[in-house]
Amino acid sequence: MSNVSSKPGRWIDLANPTRFLNLAESVLPWLGAMTLITLAIGFWMSMAAPDDYQQGVTVKIMFIHVPFAWLSMMCYTVMSIAALGTLVWRHPLADVAAKAAAPIGAVFTALALITGSLWGKPMWGTWWVWDARLTSVFVLFLMYLGVIALTRAMDDPAKSAKVTAILTLVGFVNIPIIKFSVNWWNTLHQPASVIRMGGSTIDPSLLRPLLVMAIGFTLLFFTLHIMAMRNEIWRRRVTAMRRIAARSAERKDT
Repeated sequence: MSNVSSKPGRWIDLANPTRFLNLAESVLPWLGAMTLITLAIGFWMSMAAPDDYQQGVTVKIMFIHVPFAWLSMMCYTVMSIAALGTLVWRHPLADVAAKAAAPIGAVFTALALITGSLWGKPMWGTWWVWDARLTSVFVLFLMYLGVIALTRAMDDPAKSAKVTAILTLVGFVNIPIIKFSVNWWNTLHQPASVIRMGGSTIDPSLLRPLLVMAIGFTLLFFTLHIMAMRNEIWRRRVTAMRRIAARSAERKDT
């Protein structure tokens, strides 16, 4: 009975910032190694993949553009789950997770837009069009910037966490719009070709390296996210120590 009753406590302990830091120190070396190995294999497979019969060598932009696009949405989904953790469950690390993920998501989204433009120019004859998919991804990038700005604009951590969580959840409505925009509206962007009813329409010689690259960049996201959370916890601790020291100095002066 004692072993069963102690399990919930172990899960609660994982929410403790100190225990998270200890876990991060043990996990990061392995996660970083897995990331490097997977990305190296993915890049090798991407370079060895055949050219497309229509797009030629430019199809290989897909191997980085598609993972960037996927992760731009996944990162915001992680932030939205963390926002629920802040508002509903008051999880001690929820706001840390959301704040740490925002800059990473902004970079992935910017890279998705840039690589998409590089791919679109030879395929569409233009760098940019204001169609539903591209516009909604650009709105996602602006949402990331808004969340980052908001977290840095408020001095009160509790108020900042609550307001940022609300903004994040409001912005989540854009994620299904991005996902289904190519089905709901007539756009230049191609419809879903990997995850779809009836199976993927991509040839296996191109699909395999794409999936490996997607796994590699996903591992990269989690590596960077854990590192950013660790840095944010230390930053908050240093800030708290400085405030305590300042209050002690004020009391001595009075």
